[in-house]
Amino acid sequence: MATATKLTVIPCGAMTADLTWLLLKPGVSIKPRQEKNAPTDWVDVPTHCVLVETDEGKLLWDTSCPADWEQRWEPTGLQNFFPYDKAGPDEYLDARLNQIGVGLDEIDYVVLSHLHFDHAGNAQMFKNTNAKMVCSDKEKEFALNFDGDFNGAHLKADYEGLDWETVSGDVENFLPGVSLIQTPGHTIGCMSMQVDLPDSGPMIFTSDAVYMGDSYGPPAAPAAIVNNLEQWFSSVEKLRGIQERTGAQMIFGHDANQIHELRTAPEGSYT
Repeated sequence: MATATKLTVIPCGAMTADLTWLLLKPGVSIKPRQEKNAPTDWVDVPTHCVLVETDEGKLLWDTSCPADWEQRWEPTGLQNFFPYDKAGPDEYLDARLNQIGVGLDEIDYVVLSHLHFDHAGNAQMFKNTNAKMVCSDKEKEFALNFDGDFNGAHLKADYEGLDWETVSGDVENFLPGVSLIQTPGHTIGCMSMQVDLPDSGPMIFTSDAVYMGDSYGPPAAPAAIVNNLEQWFSSVEKLRGIQERTGAQMIFGHDANQIHELRTAPEGSYT
């Protein structure tokens, strides 16, 4: 079986937000009457990218939030609900890539799990590079064709004007050891990624198909930001089936505890 050669989880600081955006769970974000006057829980919402190195090139999974988030998001109001206020200059994507010694010209593929503002926020960094920009066909169709400049967390300024290539359906061995998994629900074209490594074994990066361990369950607990709830539940169980079959380590999209348990850039990596 083909495997990737190295994987680096790139932590890019955190947004903060009301927990209810991420988790609709009785007793956690949904309070009982005894706590109806309790304050809302604002939590860290970490954001990360992943660099996968293979014999056929380097792949960057997602691009995190932009440094100019406050100005970029101002037309949408999202900066008031998801402020990217727990990230310093050394945690922005370009700084992180510099820290691990990877130039933009060394990245062959930039694969976007979906085109929300906190995943496609730095896509324009690759506009004048040789990197192939990749997302799902359904995500591209929606994200580039709604009326206006933004729709929910899709912000056209993040990704329009780029030359997008698309994939349709699940793609095994997109690169050696790298498979793309269609997991719609959060958005119409949300994808997850499985990476098979010689020593660490399979790792699945769920992106926002599963926000955190509390979302995964079982039973799965959805979030306030779901495009299609039926698809969302189906995608979670699809991922669970793959995990049960492969024994893969699950890396969730925005888990505030898990990010600190991983080997992360600039010091750590997986092989």
